[in-house]
Order: sequence, then structure tokens, then C-alpha cells
Amino acid sequence: MTAPLMLGDHVVNPPVVLAPMAGITNVAFRRLCREQGGGVYVCEMITTRALVERIPKTLKMIAFAEDEGFRSLQLYGVDPDVTAAAVRMIGEDGLADHVDLNFGCPVPKVTRRGGGSALPWRRRLFGRIVSQAVAAAKPYGIPLTIKMRKGIDDDHLTYVEAGLAAQEAGVAAVALHARTAEQRYSGKADWDAIATLKQALDVPVLGNGDIWEGSDALRMVEHTGVDGVVVGRGCLGRPWLFADLEAAFTRGAGYRPVLPSLGEVAKIMSRHAELLVDALGDEKHGCADFRKHVAWYLKGFPVGSDLRRRLAMISSLAELDDLLALLDPALPFPADALGQPRGRVNAPGKVSLPYGWLDSRDDESVPEGAETDESGG
Repeated sequence: MTAPLMLGDHVVNPPVVLAPMAGITNVAFRRLCREQGGGVYVCEMITTRALVERIPKTLKMIAFAEDEGFRSLQLYGVDPDVTAAAVRMIGEDGLADHVDLNFGCPVPKVTRRGGGSALPWRRRLFGRIVSQAVAAAKPYGIPLTIKMRKGIDDDHLTYVEAGLAAQEAGVAAVALHARTAEQRYSGKADWDAIATLKQALDVPVLGNGDIWEGSDALRMVEHTGVDGVVVGRGCLGRPWLFADLEAAFTRGAGYRPVLPSLGEVAKIMSRHAELLVDALGDEKHGCADFRKHVAWYLKGFPVGSDLRRRLAMISSLAELDDLLALLDPALPFPADALGQPRGRVNAPGKVSLPYGWLDSRDDESVPEGAETDESGG
């Protein structure tokens, strides 16, 4: 029902993007989601310094499956020159087909360095980062996009100005998580802000925030006019959300949402764990990585605390399958879990910023110690 989203020459249909999430959107989870429906599936956030310095852990994080036809990578950086060097390296080494720049992360260890959602406040520094990155990507035909928040807080909003600057620099699209950094993941996303940004820009605009069901995506498009949606926490423990989203965008309001039984959820849990073991190359580490997903998969189902605890402590695939066999496969998906927040739901908090960060919007100096070699957010 919605027109395909274009990122450079690449058609994104349905117009859905999986947001990068630290410790979540690795090659295993991306494959699991791609098996459900179409879209763009972004790997975990990569720091520009770590990439340029070829830190082994970071290079391992940007591994893509052979069948990932459109490899999407999100970069975080504060130094324009380092960011441009990272984008250039991606092009020269053929590491990805799409680069997104992170200006939305509200995590204190990021914002206190002047990065993430703090950075657009320094408009000249922001402009240099984006324009140099676009220039570095251009010779390789790599579409470059940005993702941002509304601003630091309600008194320091930046999203329209930053969107216009990014458009002027030549980005392929702009995504807005319609919360401030101060809000973190609390409260309601301000879809009116997404509509405002869409009206202000000519490049495609993607909306992010409070998309828990396919119907939410359709409501966002109707309310804001956006060209596509970005999904983060809504798919935690629910990779089939991408089948739901594809159906919603294909059939419109008449689509039927995917509501798997507990038995079907158990099969997806087993598949997820197997993919993690394969990706990490070690059964023990793969199962340990899977443990954090258990509570999300079982959210709303009447499963006893002892079984939940045992599932969250598995150390082998055989143990996981034995425990999953104890679940009642006929239990229907809990209707009261639909449309509910998943993952992080925290309270608003004061944003950590470098000393004097708010004093001048036109200071384009890079804060001392701003660059980090730790990827993943």
C-alpha cells in the first residue's frame, strides 16, 4: 500500500528498517528476522575509531551472512575526519552497501563525549561530520543516512535544523526517533514531530518510536506521511513482527496480524539459539547469548517461574530443546501482550554532556577524548 523506499539505487520494500541494538542485532538475529519478512536489517553500532584502527572485535561484529543482499552498517563517531576515514574504508574494502550515522543514542557514556543525541546541538560539527561522510561515500555509490532524536531535551530541540542540514549535505534519508535524549525510552513517542520533519524535508523520512504491531506502522504512516518505519524494541522476542509489517504494508488495514502459539514460539526460540551457536562458533557462548532473549519470547505467556529460570540458564541446545518440550504448544499468543512496550522502559533522566556543551552551538571543535574504540553502544 505504501510506495517503496529508495536508499540510493536500492529499493526497500516493505519500507521497514531494523534499528541497530547493542548485543541484539548480530548476524544471527538479523537472519532470523529476514526469514520473516523484507526490509533493511542493520548490524550493531560500530564506532568509527574502532573500525579505522581495525580492532578485531569490531571487525568480527561487522560480519554479514552470504545471503544478506543489502549490508547495512551504522557508525558512531564525533570526529569528522575519523568518520570520513571509516566511511572511505567501508567503500574501499567493500564492507557494506549502506551506512547510517548515529545521532540518536542517549546512553550517558556516549552523550558525555558529545556523541549520539548530544551532537546535533553543535550544528557546525554535526554538519562537518555528515558532509564529509557523504563525500567519502559518494565514489563508492554507498547511500548514507542519519538517525537522530528530537534533541537533548524540550528546551534544546534540533531535529528540524539537523534534518535540513543533513539534506543539504546529500544524505539519502533521515530517520527520527521521536523522543528527546532526556526521555530515553520513557513516555510516548511524539509522532507529531515526525510529521513536522516530513513536511520540512524533501528526502525520505523514516519514523521511529512505539511501533509494536504492524497496525502501529500503518497508523504512523497515516499520521505523519513518513516514507518508512524503523523498528527497535518492538521485535525483541518477536522476530515475526517483520512478517506482520510486510503483511501490513502489502495489504493495508485489512491484513491479519501474526499471532503464533507457544509451540510456534518455541520453534523460533530453538532456531534463534541454533543461529547464535553457528554465528559464534561455540555452543556454550551461543546459548549464553541466547539467555537474555528468553523473557522477551515468553512475555505474557502463562509459564511458571521455575521453567523460565531454567530456560534463562541453558548451556546447550539439547538442554534448551528439552525444556522447550515442557511448554504447552497449544497456548495461544496472549492478546494482552499486544501493543505493549518491550525491552528498555526507563524513566527520563538528565543528559550527561561535556563541560560547556550547551554554551555555543557554533563551536565545531571535537571534545577531548570523544572518540572511543568500543563498538556496540
